[in-house]
Amino acid sequence: MKLAQAGLLALAVGLVLGLIGRQLLRSRVRLSVAEATLCGIVGAIIGGGVAGLIMGRPDDPYPLATAVGAVVGTVIVLLIVDRYAWFRRRPTQGVGELIAAGESARVEFKSSARYNLHSKQRDEKIELVISKTVAAFANSDGGVLLIGVDDQGEPVGLANDLQFMKQPDLDRYELWLRDWLGATIGVVATTDVEIGFEQVAGQDVCVVRVPRATRPVVVTSGKDKRRALFVRAGNSTRELQIDEALAYASSRWRSRSLRRVLR
Repeated sequence: MKLAQAGLLALAVGLVLGLIGRQLLRSRVRLSVAEATLCGIVGAIIGGGVAGLIMGRPDDPYPLATAVGAVVGTVIVLLIVDRYAWFRRRPTQGVGELIAAGESARVEFKSSARYNLHSKQRDEKIELVISKTVAAFANSDGGVLLIGVDDQGEPVGLANDLQFMKQPDLDRYELWLRDWLGATIGVVATTDVEIGFEQVAGQDVCVVRVPRATRPVVVTSGKDKRRALFVRAGNSTRELQIDEALAYASSRWRSRSLRRVLR
């Protein structure tokens, strides 16, 4: 096979794989047809060229080697684009900047994750609000939950929550939070959730960074294991009714499995 023919084969493979990749990654990154095609072509040319070098025949590469190289190259380029888009979606401001900017569709303040300010006791309803907020961020465009900051944007710390830990330290707090989220929204859904701590005005603040999910994140709660889908609506968290949830999941993730989960 001549070099020109190998190049045309790589371009054709890249074009097809680029468009397929665009469909597969549509819930994670929005690529235009031209962008997806370009990713595919670039990946195919690089992969096909590398395959020719590996085979020791860069001027007259084997068809199969060219095709395999094009496939691998295109997949690698699409994965790089996907990761780049994920990092671009993450809010990267410091905690101080997030607090100063106030609550929004992608930033939420919670004074505590366990402690009820009125009853002065641990409250599972408060804990469940944390799960709903994280799920809503995941089902929308991602976001940051700041625990230890009140509605007015004042850092109040985590002392109220820490009193319910056997060992009142931040490591134990993170362990509890991960376990709780795993129990209510699923371990898989929490895999990419980042939990960290920063000091603001002398107070510890728990920073929960939530990426956009690639599939519906459902909150399971109560003795009856009720399941519900939450999304962000402005700077608030909203539960979708069954029909709304099914339509939302279908349009966002092309997911039909949610019907069996919610009913």
